[in-house]
Amino acid sequence: MLQRRACVSYLLEGRPKTLLAVAGLGSSAWDLSAAGNVPENFCFIGAMGQAAPFALGLALAQPSKRIVLFTGDGEILMSLGILATIANLAPTNLVVTVLDNEVYGETGGQATATAGQTDLVAIARGAGIQSTASVTKESDLAVLREIIHSGNVLHFANLKIVSEKLPLAFPYSFDGVTSVNRFRDAATSS
Repeated sequence: MLQRRACVSYLLEGRPKTLLAVAGLGSSAWDLSAAGNVPENFCFIGAMGQAAPFALGLALAQPSKRIVLFTGDGEILMSLGILATIANLAPTNLVVTVLDNEVYGETGGQATATAGQTDLVAIARGAGIQSTASVTKESDLAVLREIIHSGNVLHFANLKIVSEKLPLAFPYSFDGVTSVNRFRDAATSS
């Protein structure tokens, strides 16, 4: 299994300014914040299940930008229907990256469905996302980074990561207006 924070940092290393990153709540937000406090990052705080719809809307509104979503297995399981919507709208500038540690890390480490029979890659394919990958080793990350940075395809990647407690890395601001305005300026700049 992979180390979550190292993966997020590696995937964003050398990123172009046109790459916007969105993180779901909890560990995904802490991981994105640890990777760099830049205006092109947006972290959800306390809105479980909303990061994927937000990333989809962003990809549709900003077709000249690359969008990567970092979210957890618990959050994507909460809103599986969004995968069907994403597949049907099929923005080629969006990469959905699930950091799958098989637990609800923010609420005590209870097992998610992915610790059992549930296969998120199969669900994404079943929803209609054609380009998918299960990422289980470091050698798979280079291909995913290339897709994130400069691909031209809707892609879903499920990264099997270690369940671990890491120090919190807080986002730029917990104030919603401040965070949204900062990100909007980055998203709408050329």
